[in-house]
Parts: sequence; C-alpha cells; structure tokens
Amino acid sequence: MSTSDLNLPDLSHEAPGTALSAQRATEPETLDMRDKIAADLKPVFDVPVSVQAVIGRTTIEVSKLLELGPGSVLELDRRVGEAIDIYVNSRLVARGEVVVVDDRLGVTMTEIIKNSDG
Repeated sequence: MSTSDLNLPDLSHEAPGTALSAQRATEPETLDMRDKIAADLKPVFDVPVSVQAVIGRTTIEVSKLLELGPGSVLELDRRVGEAIDIYVNSRLVARGEVVVVDDRLGVTMTEIIKNSDG
C-alpha cells in the first residue's frame, strides 16, 4: 500500500514552526481530544503507588542479620554496573541505572518491561 492510497496530506513542503504547522498543532479537535483524555485520567492522578528500585537481594539467617552494624558489608546477588529492577506496586515495570543528582541518588530508566515475566 502506498502513501497515496492512504489519502494523507502532503506535509513535505511544510517547515516546522510555520503558521500552517502551528495551526495544525492547535486544531480544535486535537486539543479537545487531549483535554478529554486528560479529564478521563484526572481521577487517577492522586492515587498513591509504591515505587521500589531494587539494587539486589540476598537471604541471610536472622542471627547473621542481628550481627550487622555500621560498616557491615551485605553481599547482594548483582554485580557492579548491572541494571537494577524498578517495581511499581510490586510489579516489575522497568530496569535502570543508579545516578547521582545534586548529591542524591536517583534512577534512570533504561528499559521498560511490557509484561512482568522479566
């Protein structure tokens, strides 16, 4: 199927930022659709979710846990530089990397997981 079969307008001569492209970006039907979608989603904007960035896991006995103190090293199941798992409401949704932003730790998402089989 060619593009002429789709009956699409020719936009090849329209430069970004021109009056025509600005008009198309703010067409009333497009804005109305965006407003409707935003209005439909508004009830979920204030729903709290739990977000976890898991850098690794381990299993230890309670007696060993009680021996931990400042400076103790707890070996995890991940290697340095390996992606961390990001969970939302206990469901794996992404993988990412730890970053430092203004002396605080953060996470950059590098991969979105489409199903929780990962």
